[in-house]
Amino acid sequence: MHPIVREGYRYIFISLLITVAVACWWQWWAVIPGVLTAFLTFFFRNPVRVSPSDDRLLYSPADGRVMAVSDVFFDEEFLSAPARKITIFLSVFDVHVNRIPMSGDIRYQQYTCGRFIPAFKDAVGFENERHAIGLDNGRHKVLVTQIAGILARRIVSWVVLGSRVYQGECYGMIKFGSCTELTVPVDTTILVRKGDRVIGGKTVVGRFDDQTDR
Repeated sequence: MHPIVREGYRYIFISLLITVAVACWWQWWAVIPGVLTAFLTFFFRNPVRVSPSDDRLLYSPADGRVMAVSDVFFDEEFLSAPARKITIFLSVFDVHVNRIPMSGDIRYQQYTCGRFIPAFKDAVGFENERHAIGLDNGRHKVLVTQIAGILARRIVSWVVLGSRVYQGECYGMIKFGSCTELTVPVDTTILVRKGDRVIGGKTVVGRFDDQTDR
């Protein structure tokens, strides 16, 4: 696993070249692109995290703050049943790598074009560009949706339909501010609430209570 997401190399390299070029002529002015280079390196960071495997638990798919925990009357996109949804807002200072909340197979994948309204708006999940994957472990199904924000203009995914994925695995990112949604079965116990800070692959956000201990 690389400490910097590969999609960030181009941005960092261009910003570094500009910094060096400016420094050759106006040393003090090079501070501005230098700060930008440092920020881009910080933004595209990919910290190493280990998620203990547990089929009963759901890990947060993203770093950020819980914007809402809401009931979904009927999820028609993947679960085909009543559901609950955890919405996480990512600021530009959060790690933007998205992680798999539950081990399983990708049985659904859908990219939807849309607008770029701020990621903290209520309508963001319906109107903005987004990419959804549906995970199925044979017992439960969950839907994870990456949603672009006002600054984010590209959603990156490193997985494909039919892939086997594992808890805590990095599967994509959204560039420069975004929102991630986790839609789960209605009988899932939600362990976070609005305003909580969560860490992708580390914070347990839900628990399946219908499984017996192994």
